[in-house]
Amino acid sequence: MPAAPVRLTARALLLDMDGTLVNSDAVVERCWGRWAERHGLEPAEVLAVAHGRQGHATMAALLPDRPAEVNLAENERMLDEERADTEGVVPIPGAPAFLASLAGLPHALVTSADQPLARIRMHAAGLPLPPVLVTAESVGASKPDPEGFLKGAAALGFAPSDCLALEDSGAGIAAARAAGTRVLGIGPRAAAHHPDAHADTLTAVTVTATPDGLLTITVDCGE
Repeated sequence: MPAAPVRLTARALLLDMDGTLVNSDAVVERCWGRWAERHGLEPAEVLAVAHGRQGHATMAALLPDRPAEVNLAENERMLDEERADTEGVVPIPGAPAFLASLAGLPHALVTSADQPLARIRMHAAGLPLPPVLVTAESVGASKPDPEGFLKGAAALGFAPSDCLALEDSGAGIAAARAAGTRVLGIGPRAAAHHPDAHADTLTAVTVTATPDGLLTITVDCGE
């Protein structure tokens, strides 16, 4: 018997990019796999930390004795690698229709990528950029710090508690929760972090708006 759909309401949506709108796993695995090898680390160990964080924050977590300036400098080189590699970057299933349905509704991109990388990956996936971008340059601290979500909500003119975040990673879900924002988890990584609701892909998610602007987010839970 099909499970009943889950319905959430919000005034605005705060959207992560990698793993939520864009599948960039192939690039992340290539770039961070090479980084792991250069530093004598297991790629799986590195990838378990890398998703959702800015590169320098990943480095700090894995190489805690390194000076911050070394991590920041290497992060710039990593960003160059990631910007140059779009092979295998595709939309998460359902992302094109989902973003099209948000035209004219309040939503923001809140990503750990910098703005050039965000633009490159959204373009490679054939997706339109949301009207508000909160990228690595916008914040002083990486997810799981809540700053990005707080800034995204403020830019849209809403309290964080009136927003819903869509996220795929543990770091992102923790950041949204710390901001006071409810979370719809997208994809397999999200399920382990117990978001408020979960969808396997964006094909299961629809958004409708009332005349006064209240958004209803419906998650089709399937069988």
